[in-house]
Amino acid sequence: MVDQPRRRLTASARRQELLDAAVTVFAEEGYHRASLEDIARVAGVSKALIYEHFTSKRELHAELVVQHASEIFRRLQANAGAPGTPGQQRLRLGVDAFLSFVEEHREAWRALFRDAADPEVAQQIAQVQGQATIVIAALIRAGAGTREIAEIDPAHQDLVFSVYAQMLAGAIQNLANWWYDHQEVSREELLDRAMEFTWLGLERVSAGAFFAHGVARG
Repeated sequence: MVDQPRRRLTASARRQELLDAAVTVFAEEGYHRASLEDIARVAGVSKALIYEHFTSKRELHAELVVQHASEIFRRLQANAGAPGTPGQQRLRLGVDAFLSFVEEHREAWRALFRDAADPEVAQQIAQVQGQATIVIAALIRAGAGTREIAEIDPAHQDLVFSVYAQMLAGAIQNLANWWYDHQEVSREELLDRAMEFTWLGLERVSAGAFFAHGVARG
């Protein structure tokens, strides 16, 4: 049997092929156990060819994180709603944009965000999570009424919304991790439950209810 010649691809197409193979390997093995040999095997190329595009496993993983994080942020921006959209709808659109990415790229989510506890990549993941928190804080702030925001000490506003965003980002990320093992649950069901959990509290904030020095106001 004659071996089939390797397909001739452009440099960018070959690079993407290697990235796609890496997602599969990282999802199956985790970052620490994955090797460039494994990625080369899945891609059907030599390890030497990988080095023509990436200097290390870490660089390959980093590019995957940037690529998929950029897609998540693009979806958040595209689905956040126009200015003036009610806060509840803006938040729902944002959460749904994130969950739609997870649904369509389950292995990428597992490979890059769920199982990336290795110290080599933890810092980059933390940077992405920090960027996501800033976006979420903006969504929450947009959902609060101008009058209600004015009642919070201006020097304290950024802290208030950053804390809300940290809690919401952590909750939704953990929900996405849980969803990987419970894929029988529909995205719509998950979205409804997430909104129940998050919006009931945020709605009260939008109406001017919040704690000040341990005392509930509103």
